[in-house]
Amino acid sequence: MPAKRLRLRSYVFTLIAVLLLIPAGAKAQTGGVTMKSTVSETVALSVVPNSTQSNVVADVMSSGNTVQITLSGAATDAAVIRVPLLVRSNSSFKISAAVESNTAAVAQLSVTDARATGTLVSPHAVSALNVPRQFDVRGLDESTSPALNLLDNSRPVLVVSGPRVSLGGTLASPNNALQITLLIRLHPQPAHGSSIHLTFAATAESLVQ
Repeated sequence: MPAKRLRLRSYVFTLIAVLLLIPAGAKAQTGGVTMKSTVSETVALSVVPNSTQSNVVADVMSSGNTVQITLSGAATDAAVIRVPLLVRSNSSFKISAAVESNTAAVAQLSVTDARATGTLVSPHAVSALNVPRQFDVRGLDESTSPALNLLDNSRPVLVVSGPRVSLGGTLASPNNALQITLLIRLHPQPAHGSSIHLTFAATAESLVQ
C-alpha cells in the first residue's frame, strides 16, 4: 500500500510539472489527449511618478489600463504639459485619448519620444510603434509643430498603437515597459481658471507570442 501511494504521488507531481512547463498557447498531445494553455491579453497604463511637467496644477491618477489627468488653475499663456506614459502589455495594444472641458482647451497633442525602459521590452516595441501623422513629432522641432484642435470633445481619438511590449516581469517591473512621452499644449485659460480632464485608455488586441 505505501508503495502504491508513493507511485500515485509521483504521477501527480509529474503531471503538475508538465502543466507548468507548457508555454502559453502551446499544445501537447500524448496518447490522443490534447492539453491547451492560454494567457489573458493584458495591457497596463501608468505614469512615471513625479515626472509630469506643467505650469498648471496637474493631478494624475492611474488605474489598470487608464490614466486620468486633471489640470486646473489659470494660465494666461499657453500651458505645456509633458506626460511620460508607461505601457506594459503581453499583446499588441492601442491608446486613445479624450478630453472633457467647457472650453476649447487642447491646442496640441503630440508624441515626442518613445523608448524602452529595460531588457524585458520587445526589440520591436519602439521600431514598430504606430503614431498617426498628426500626432507624431518624434525627431522634429516641437516649437514648429502645428496646433491641432482634435481633442476638443469627449469622443476618444486614437493616439498610438503598437505590438507586444513586455517579454516578462510583472506590472510593477522597472525594465519591461515602453515609455511614451506626450506633449500637451493648452489654449490660454480664463483668468478665473478652469478644470480640464484628460483620459488616456489602453486596450489589448490580439495576443502576440
